[in-house]
Amino acid sequence: MQAAICYYSGSGNTELACEYLAQRIEAVPFDLVDITESDQPDLEPYDVVGFATFTDFFAPPQRFQTFLTSLSPQKGDYAFVFNTYGSFSGKTLKVLADLAAARGYRIMLGHSLHTPESYPPLNALGITSETAPKPRELDAFEEFVERLTTKIETLQAGGEPEIEGVKLKLFQRLMPALPRTTSQTLMGDKHVDAQRCTECGTCVAVCPYEAIHLNPKPVFDEARCYGCWACYNHCPEQAIHTTRYRDVGHYATPNAELQEKLAG
Repeated sequence: MQAAICYYSGSGNTELACEYLAQRIEAVPFDLVDITESDQPDLEPYDVVGFATFTDFFAPPQRFQTFLTSLSPQKGDYAFVFNTYGSFSGKTLKVLADLAAARGYRIMLGHSLHTPESYPPLNALGITSETAPKPRELDAFEEFVERLTTKIETLQAGGEPEIEGVKLKLFQRLMPALPRTTSQTLMGDKHVDAQRCTECGTCVAVCPYEAIHLNPKPVFDEARCYGCWACYNHCPEQAIHTTRYRDVGHYATPNAELQEKLAG
């Protein structure tokens, strides 16, 4: 039996959580597939596929939605969905489930994990969630791991696992998924501090929308940008800034506390 998790992680929080999942579910080995490195991975060999990403304005990021809608139609293969979020998960999990189901996957279950905030404007306001997940949130995550393990073991034994799907709480159902132009508008135009920039190309490498090129400093294609803040967060010299935000709110990698909690 083979399993995979297709993931998109902007700050590393989601990737860390996926690694934890793969380690904790001993019933089957998992391949971790970074969708920014493989737009069209061959998922045919896998009996179970997980789809995992972070919340971006109460929904999955556009990059991951595009990935899901481009997948080849399936014939009832089993899948699960998973997301991390810093402040509010919104409809992320339901959108993930609906998009995967539209490609023919049967969604066994899903889970949302509270992690530290990676969105610079909120971090700049002190809304960091830096101690997330709390003990009860970790317990809920462990319960999800156990339920997923049970379903995989049922498959291994030749049975059919229960299809739980995804259920949202009332406030999550009422929370709208904001258009991606909202983030781009709030971010505004990006600028480069020429004195700090070393022309290392990190911003080009981390941009999931191919909206940056070097000439020789970074040049931003605002028409392609979705305001994901990856370039801002990951610039090693903090040379990238916006009209409103500079030298504040960066979150490039999972904080030490989260790494300790998800050490496996």
